[in-house]
Amino acid sequence: MAISPLGWLHTLGSLPAIPLAAYMLVKQGRIAPETRAGRAYFWFMLLGVLTVYPIAHQPISSIVATVTLAVLLVGYGISRWRTAPRAWKYIETASLSLSVFLLMIPTVSETLRRLPVGKPLVTDLKDPLLLGTQGALFLALIVGTALQMRALYKHRPIRSKAGG
Repeated sequence: MAISPLGWLHTLGSLPAIPLAAYMLVKQGRIAPETRAGRAYFWFMLLGVLTVYPIAHQPISSIVATVTLAVLLVGYGISRWRTAPRAWKYIETASLSLSVFLLMIPTVSETLRRLPVGKPLVTDLKDPLLLGTQGALFLALIVGTALQMRALYKHRPIRSKAGG
């Protein structure tokens, strides 16, 4: 199956979000919107999400794109709100972790269904390799988000016992 010019824009435009996410998750333990990498991640993700709609062949693609757009905007919107309660950092972190998961699910699926060219590793959406990979990504989301929440909790400001 050939890729259209818009398909190439979608693929090459969203591809940098993957190493940016990996870098931030390793370096900061979360997607950090306030950093240069965080700002780049937002723009590459936005490009990827918005270019899904005209190229999507399955209704689920538009649904995933819409959910991804929503969690991306929630995560970055909360980060821009200076007076946001400390608890909102948890929502920001969980939202942006979910955005990475929603980026990786179609990325892995499309990669396994297209490569190697002419003899892809997966030809059926119910293939055990594909389902196992998706399951591993889901497990990484659950465990990773829990670890991020724990780290945020451990690094919360300590209130004085004297007056709050």
